[in-house]
Amino acid sequence: MADMTSFIDEVAATPGGEHIRSCIQCGICSGACPAANEMEYPPRKIIAMIRAGMRDEVLSSSSMWHCLSCYMCTVRCPRGVKPTDIAHTLEYLAYQQGFKVKGTTTPVMYQNFVNSIKGNGRVHEVGIMLRYYLTTNPLAALKVLPVGLSLFFHKRLPLLPKGVKGREDLAKIIQKFKEIEARS
Repeated sequence: MADMTSFIDEVAATPGGEHIRSCIQCGICSGACPAANEMEYPPRKIIAMIRAGMRDEVLSSSSMWHCLSCYMCTVRCPRGVKPTDIAHTLEYLAYQQGFKVKGTTTPVMYQNFVNSIKGNGRVHEVGIMLRYYLTTNPLAALKVLPVGLSLFFHKRLPLLPKGVKGREDLAKIIQKFKEIEARS
């Protein structure tokens, strides 16, 4: 799909990116974003880069991974563009297309989150964090150990994932989505 269509078409065709063509480059999204200073490229520039067809630069940047999902940009956008949704669309595309992101371990957390939901039907915090720290920096886990132990002793952090009803149905939905995605 990426080779046959322009980058803006690819983003617009992905759920969350539908409104990208409505952007008038006013900059309100970047001005409203509390994480813009942490981003390699703020939301306004990301949209301009998408329009310019700069797929590799956008999908390998850390910008979308810094989105806090506070929706300040979306609420303030005069054209209903939904930059937060675009950020999540870009995360999805970057992950699906195997882009390596410099300067952040957020994609590792993203993958662990998705795997937890696929495997358990819901998020299992201990499993996510265990896999995250083993993958990124095992010694960093020592810093959060006191918080984890406190949560555990107050029965707020179960060691084993809780079962959910309809886990098999979720697996069928995910499988169906993969089949549809493979056809497009």
